[in-house]
Amino acid sequence: MHSNAAWENLHELNQSTTEEFILLGVSDQPQLELLLFVLILISYVMTLLGNVTIIVVSRLDPRLHTPMYFFLSNLSFLDICYTTSLGPPMLLNFLSTRKAISWGGCVAQLYISLGLGSTECLLLAVMALDRYAAICQPLRYMTIMSHRLCLLMAAGSWLSGHSTSLAQTVLTMQLPRCGQNHIDHIFCEVPVLLKLACTDTSFNEAELFSVSVMFLVVPVSLILISYSYIGAAVMRIRSSEGRRKAFNTCTSHLAVVSLFYGPAIYMYLKPPPKGQGKIASLFYTMVTPMLNPLIYTLRNKEVHGALRRLLRKKPGLTGWS
Repeated sequence: MHSNAAWENLHELNQSTTEEFILLGVSDQPQLELLLFVLILISYVMTLLGNVTIIVVSRLDPRLHTPMYFFLSNLSFLDICYTTSLGPPMLLNFLSTRKAISWGGCVAQLYISLGLGSTECLLLAVMALDRYAAICQPLRYMTIMSHRLCLLMAAGSWLSGHSTSLAQTVLTMQLPRCGQNHIDHIFCEVPVLLKLACTDTSFNEAELFSVSVMFLVVPVSLILISYSYIGAAVMRIRSSEGRRKAFNTCTSHLAVVSLFYGPAIYMYLKPPPKGQGKIASLFYTMVTPMLNPLIYTLRNKEVHGALRRLLRKKPGLTGWS
């Protein structure tokens, strides 16, 4: 009831001044717009195919019923939802001559994309902790990363991400814009929407900075600390095969971390020059979700083996506990 009332009050505050927004994107550069359309379309299709494959393989092969693949399946599902909330609207906007998005559409896009992006920030940190337990505490790994704990950490990531997104969306969309509705971006995002406000946004900017530190800097710090311990543990592994396997897994995760957090920190903690924010945002919204399946499976023998077994029609459906 309170949530519905908040949305209704939010809409009433802005309905008289802004019924829709105009997403300028790169409409002043038709050739770049066409190039981005093709690239985003390819990226979206590859994201769907790659992430659906990971979910299906992780579910059907009993050897992949482990905490690592449980979190990886969560990440894949999240990335499918994340790119779907932004990719198709971007493609339609590039094809449209009017470039308009309704007030409600902008609110939905902001809430969903920000919620999923915030969840990914936390989920990547959780995955780093999982790798730390697997490599630094191998004998106690399955005891530490119990099924119940994995469910709690995954649920906590989703709940925290969407709760924060709800607060951010309400705070951002209730600001008066005095009729300004031209967004110099390719989708509705907090930093660019704050620029439309015709009032002092110091509180909003300070609050956004604090939240960005919590969801970007803190997880990155935890990831780096985890991997410093992991790196030391890997160097102590006597088996060259074991050392190589651990190294491949960890470098894959760090590649994802760099591609996702780097542009996000650039966008939210250090406002980029005009135009550069559009490209930076594509990295954490479209490029990283497309590369995640490739990065995690390209050198992963477990996934390769699972794919071969499924292609030979030898499925198994035993559960992980």
